[in-house]
Amino acid sequence: MPKGEASLIIGPSGSGKSTLIGIIAGLVTATAGTVAVGAKEVTRLGALERDAFRARYIGLVPQTLHLIGVVSVRDNLRIAQRLAGLARDDGAIDACLAGLGIAALAARKARELSVGEAQRVAIARAVVNRPGLVLADEPTSALDDANCEKALELLTGQATACGATLVIATHDSRIRSRFAARLEL
Repeated sequence: MPKGEASLIIGPSGSGKSTLIGIIAGLVTATAGTVAVGAKEVTRLGALERDAFRARYIGLVPQTLHLIGVVSVRDNLRIAQRLAGLARDDGAIDACLAGLGIAALAARKARELSVGEAQRVAIARAVVNRPGLVLADEPTSALDDANCEKALELLTGQATACGATLVIATHDSRIRSRFAARLEL
């Protein structure tokens, strides 16, 4: 898939969308073939190298959000910056939160969020470091129509601003028409 392209992997539950996202991200070991992200062949990296590469170059919105419940929304995004080896940038954090309409939640503990709020925080965490590849697994599944639009705007806008490739895996038919490049499973 070309750099900067936005693509959709769409299919019913159980069709392998999450597995494919996991393989691309280096979270799941492929049984055959190779995966390259830019010039880096992810499938040839060791576990620690994959983790470091993913933290710096891949923004991931997993289906299970994995926010750290006992720390604030802001600190969840700061942790993403630290894991990527980047300097703390509260301006980038504030911009991401504002873009998703959740700036007022910055000091709230992640465990206190609604499902939709938590999903938007996970999206902000994925794009805060301006990665070259953004992978989103069902990023709109818990969102109403208005917040679905906001989430897609941030994901596509951030990908465009960074020249990043965006891959969204979903069964959410509301977003099908927004993507010309689609892989249907």
